[in-house]
Amino acid sequence: LAAPRHRTRGPRVALVGGGPGDPDLITVRGRRLLAEADVVVADRLGPRDLLDELPPHVEVIDAAKIPYGRFMAQEAINNALIEHARAGKSVVRLKGGDPFVFGRGMEEAEALAEAGIPCTVVPGVSSSISVPGAAGIPVTHRGVAHEFTVVSGHVAPDDPSSLVDWAALARLRGTLVLLMAVEKIGAIAATLVAHGRAADTPVAVVQEGTTAAQRRVDATLATVGERAAAEGVRPPAVVVIGDVVALSARDHR
Repeated sequence: LAAPRHRTRGPRVALVGGGPGDPDLITVRGRRLLAEADVVVADRLGPRDLLDELPPHVEVIDAAKIPYGRFMAQEAINNALIEHARAGKSVVRLKGGDPFVFGRGMEEAEALAEAGIPCTVVPGVSSSISVPGAAGIPVTHRGVAHEFTVVSGHVAPDDPSSLVDWAALARLRGTLVLLMAVEKIGAIAATLVAHGRAADTPVAVVQEGTTAAQRRVDATLATVGERAAAEGVRPPAVVVIGDVVALSARDHR
């Protein structure tokens, strides 16, 4: 990481999508802005190995450890971004995946806009596509799947606050990609089957995709809840549901 010799000073924040975890999968623009940063507010997910390459003067803040006080976690993060930018620092908010795919990036952008702080959004490689790909699973494939749908699984299907139409998803013929779904995967699978998706539909759970710790657990909708529990699957993990799971990447290169 090599920062330019001269930089334009002034309050600014960059919301950088760091990709799924492998430090090589951050964009060139994201890596450049990271090299120019005075302050980096980093999520638990994403390419944290890049933080070790930053110069000693760069302040790295773990977003999970920001004191919240009377604020909610997201409010505290928003305030940290604003305060450091107003102090004249170049601030990077380093997020896993893409800032606008279940990353609360828009909440941060809105808070910065309200505070009058210029904000640059740098798209990132989303784990919804890259993690299945790293495990040899194409989310689409000619003659197999002409669509893929990305769904947040952090709210149970029977929760009144859920915004997901699980019955409609069950009727789709393409690929379903679930993020943040490890805890609720058994209930989600049962709901999809109850609404008509075949119980023998292939499922893959890919934990810590694109990193050295990546592992894949295969199952079906009927068995994925038990399999994930038996294998001790833990977040972060991406769940892929559909016939594409059965494809071998080696056979279709």
